This record gives sequence, C-alpha cells and structure tokens, in this order.
Amino acid sequence: MAMRGVFLGLTLLAVPQGAFAAADAGAAKDILMRSIAMKTVQGEGNVPKLAAYYASVLKAAGFADADIVITPMGETATLAATIWGSDPKLKPMALIGHMDVVAANRADWTRDPFVPVEENGYIFGRGSEDNKYDVAMMVATMAQLKKEGWKPRRTTILLLSGDEETDMVTTRALSQQYKDLELLLNGDGGGGLLNDEGKPVLYQLQAGEKSYADFEFAFTDAGGHSSAPTPGNPIYRLAKAIDAIAAYQFPPMRNELTKASLALSADRIGGEVGQAMRRYAETGDGAAAQLLSSRPEFIGQVRTTCVATVAQAGHALNALPQSAKVDVNCRIFPGVTIDQVKAQLVKVVNDPSATVKTLGDPLASDASPLRADVMKAVKDAVTARAPGVTVMPGMSAGATDSLYFRALGVPSFGVSSLFMKAEDGFAHGLNERVPVAGIAESLEQWDRVVRALAR
Repeated sequence: MAMRGVFLGLTLLAVPQGAFAAADAGAAKDILMRSIAMKTVQGEGNVPKLAAYYASVLKAAGFADADIVITPMGETATLAATIWGSDPKLKPMALIGHMDVVAANRADWTRDPFVPVEENGYIFGRGSEDNKYDVAMMVATMAQLKKEGWKPRRTTILLLSGDEETDMVTTRALSQQYKDLELLLNGDGGGGLLNDEGKPVLYQLQAGEKSYADFEFAFTDAGGHSSAPTPGNPIYRLAKAIDAIAAYQFPPMRNELTKASLALSADRIGGEVGQAMRRYAETGDGAAAQLLSSRPEFIGQVRTTCVATVAQAGHALNALPQSAKVDVNCRIFPGVTIDQVKAQLVKVVNDPSATVKTLGDPLASDASPLRADVMKAVKDAVTARAPGVTVMPGMSAGATDSLYFRALGVPSFGVSSLFMKAEDGFAHGLNERVPVAGIAESLEQWDRVVRALAR
C-alpha cells in the first residue's frame, strides 16, 4: 500500500563492490512473473499457494523445513523464513513485504492483470509494483545468501504478510510474534526515482508514515412533513459540521524526519516553495507552513489532515430528514494519537447533539529514528548502483506493514529497491508495471543492505 510521493532527503557517497555476488537476475525475474500469475486478491484463497511457492524456492536453496513457517489465517497466510545468526545476544532483524494485491477488473485493463507480460522493457501485471517486485527480490536474495552458506552474526528473517491491502490481520499477528526485532526493513516503502532518460536521480528511505483513521459524525431528529420545517433539521446541522471541518487546519508539526527531509529538499524544489521548506525546517515559521499547506503535494508533510469523504442524509423528497451523517478521513502526523484527533474534531464541530464514533480499529505510530547504521547501509547500497544520486529520508501518507511494528517500538524503514519514472507509478491502478532493467541492481542493493546490517 506504499505511495511514491514527494522525495525528500540526503546526498550520499558510493562504496566498493561487495565480496559476494547477488542473486541471479533471471531467477528473480522468474519469481516475479510467477508471483504475478497468482491472483492473490482477497477472497480468492491464493495467498497460501503463493507462500508455498516461495517456500519451495527457499528450500531449493538450502533452507531447512523447520526454518520456513507458513501460518494459515482464514483464506490467507503468513510466511517466515529464518537464517540463524551466530550471536544469540543480538536481536534479530527482519525483511518484510506482502503477498496480497488489490483487485483488478480485466475489462478495464489493456492486458489480463493476472497474466504477466514483458513488453517494451516493462513487466505488466497487478501487484508488479505493489508489492511483488520487492518481495521477489527479497526471496531471491535470501535464497542466494542461504545457497552460498552466508553466516551472519544477527539472525535474519524474511516475513511476508497476507492481507496488507485489506484487513491487516496477518500484519498484526506478525508484529506481535516478532515484536522484539532490532529493526525491520520493508520492501513496500521508499524507493527510487528515474528521470525522463531513465537515470536515477532520487532515492527515498521511508522512516515514517501518517496514521489512517475514519470518524463518523451523525445527526438525528424526529423528522416530519416537509411542509412544516423544524429547527432540528439534521441536514442543516450536518452542513454546519462539514463547513467547520473544511475551515479548520490542524497545527503545523515537525519531527526529526520532516526537518531533515524538508531542509535537504529545499534547493532541489527551489523558488518560493523551496525557501518556505528551508524556513519551516529551520524555525517552524508559521507563514512558511501556511504556504506549504496551500500545495496539495506538500500539505501532508507539515500537519495532520482531515477531510469529509462520504455523506448520507434523508429518506424521502417530501419528508424532513430523520438522519444525516458524514465520514471524515484523517491522515495523522506521526506521534499524534487517534483520540487526540477525534477530540479536536469534536471541538471544531461544536455540536453536542452530534454522535461521534471511530470507524474500525485504527492504529497510530510515531516515526522511526534516523539510525546512523541504517542510513549508512542504505546510502552505500543505493549509491553503489547509482553514484551521485540524492538519497532522502521521507514520510509517506499511506500505511504499510511497518505501521504495526513502529507502534510496538520496532524501528522500521521502507527500503524498496525499485527505481521508476514518476509517470510509471500505477500501483492500485490500471496497467500496473515495473521496469525490467533494474532487477540486477535491485538484487545488489538488497544484498548489500542485508549483509551490512546483519554482520
């Protein structure tokens, strides 16, 4: 569910080539193609089949049966594959991705979304970008490391969830089972940007994500005949509530992540917006925050946002409405709780007659600290494949598996190896695709990062 939005960040240096060869690009491509061909949409029951396929790849590389655990959970499943470390005092690290994908309607696509096709330098298919590309790279990397007899100091675990795109029940289960991790590397977050010529120009390391929550505001009345209006009309009360929410802005906020990302992006963005980024990063200037908030692509970086998304009211053209309600969707700045946002919305609406409830069971988490070891490992790996590229920390607006681990205090980082042009990002959309050319470099990136952090 990761989103490739504004890239914000750091400039880094290249390092020498590693001592071992990364996984074979042809084998990784085959894993990707086979993965796309399995329709792992909710309700199809194919996630356990894909987990079994990944297990077969890992076992062929030398993983013992006992070191691969597939846990069925209803119609979906999780997978965990472990390479044991030599130092039991070190807490394990994990790589994570998800096996499920969002639905796709064949009639809307140019090609069958679940028949992988390689064409014009791309592999097309649902889930190719989100998230089967990096899952394939991680599976291939773990298989290669096992095949060559790699012996890390730190136990390294591959974790794959099975319903990240929907209920996240498997994600929650994995986070509880592996809540004592040293760190989590997520293939479904961050990633690289290619320019129009296909050259790498930016890389984003995702160190935080905004929490997601929905709130319902409901208004009721006895109703009656439309010829006899009453002051308690729920639609009018609803309209006032919506206007109040629309007019309100949550206060601007900064953290270690946004300060670094905005400051380091200021020169690249340039102009008035770039100057505002620098001022806000350095001083928290209110006018700068207001300018950034006027731009849809930047408002999410500086504050919590809430917006009305669904409204329902009335039951007949000639009757006073008996009920009206609106759903308000919020993307919450790291470190702010769900209850704090709800309480503020109640204050903004300022109508004691409103019934307010939180929909579902949302979860909030703080950003992960920009750990020096992780930053170095990622920048070394990225600049080895793309010398001189700018590497940036960033915060995403969409939720990933990292949410549940961050909420339990596990430092989690989106380190996707996928580099794409901005116009090629079709995750959750029509004709989803990924470039073939970067597979070998993606494998080298994963190999370097894993070795550096597990040694």
